[in-house]
Amino acid sequence: MVASPNVIAVLAVVVACAAVVVLAIGVITAMLYRERHPAAAQAAVMDELARQQSDAAGRLEAMIGLLAKGQLQLQHTVNDRLDSVSHRLGDSLEKTKQNTAENLQRLNERLAVIDRAQKNITELATQVTSLQSVLANKQSRGAFGQGQMEAIIQDGLPKGAYAFQPSLSNRTRPDCCVFLPDKRPLVIDAKFPLEAVTAYREAKSDEERKAAAQRLRGDVARHVTDIAGKYVIPGETQELAFMFVPSESVYAELHDRFDDIVQKAFRAKVVIVSPSLLMIAIHVIQQIQRDARMREAAGEIRDEVGLLMKDVGLLSERVRKLQSHFNQSNEDIRQALISVDKIEARGERIREVELGGEAAEQGNMITGQVRRLEAGE
Repeated sequence: MVASPNVIAVLAVVVACAAVVVLAIGVITAMLYRERHPAAAQAAVMDELARQQSDAAGRLEAMIGLLAKGQLQLQHTVNDRLDSVSHRLGDSLEKTKQNTAENLQRLNERLAVIDRAQKNITELATQVTSLQSVLANKQSRGAFGQGQMEAIIQDGLPKGAYAFQPSLSNRTRPDCCVFLPDKRPLVIDAKFPLEAVTAYREAKSDEERKAAAQRLRGDVARHVTDIAGKYVIPGETQELAFMFVPSESVYAELHDRFDDIVQKAFRAKVVIVSPSLLMIAIHVIQQIQRDARMREAAGEIRDEVGLLMKDVGLLSERVRKLQSHFNQSNEDIRQALISVDKIEARGERIREVELGGEAAEQGNMITGQVRRLEAGE
């Protein structure tokens, strides 16, 4: 185990102090002895002083050796620790370098992502600005709502099941009419009370909010009155009409804070719908039209089923005839097989007779008599 520098220094100080104390004790003892025995012990005192000086010199040399050894150990320890610290410092610097490079790489990637997000935000801001400019104009806002409604209807219904801006008997032109099975169209008109809703949302005081709410009620009530008066015609259109609001947030605002307007519109036979509700209504209308087409085609289906049953009867009769022909063919084949068997039997007898005739011909050469075969043999 290597001694620490502090321990070595303490040991050196202790040894030096001990040597000094021993030397001082020797000197004091010699002085006392000389005072008591000045003449007789002078030689002994000198010898004792020489011995003590020699011991002190030996101890001093031992202390010097110990100090040199401690210094050498201290030097080795310092070198080892410097090497260890240098190695750890190099590893730490290398790891720090790698971590710095990785962090810079990730930072560059995140900066690239931020740049793309910034571009998207810029494009979105441009689109929002253009949308705001579109919605700021009443005519553009109406065209926006009508376009959204037309897209929903065109995606949900086949052509011929609706018409955009048709003329009614009172010379009005609603945004859309959806034709139902009873030939009376369902009128859908797009309205977008954005200005009143925006004023209500941006109101900061109770008085401003109250005035904005009154304005919103007046605008929606006016739209409902226009739709109910122009587009709900008894005997020509359906008893209900749709007021399409092309914004889910505006629709939610009306239903959440202005339920009295919604109830008033319903009593006027005008239903306020959002894009999602309009899609659901269009899907229901599509199912109704499909059921109506199925009912209209029920008679034709019955006629076709009757003709199909007649064809099945004819097919059954022809199959039975074919079966009788097949049975007769089997009988004819059986009779033909019997004839084949008889022919084979007669051929076999003829072969036997021919063999017998050859033997008789050889006998007639001896006897001179020839026998003729009889028919049927």
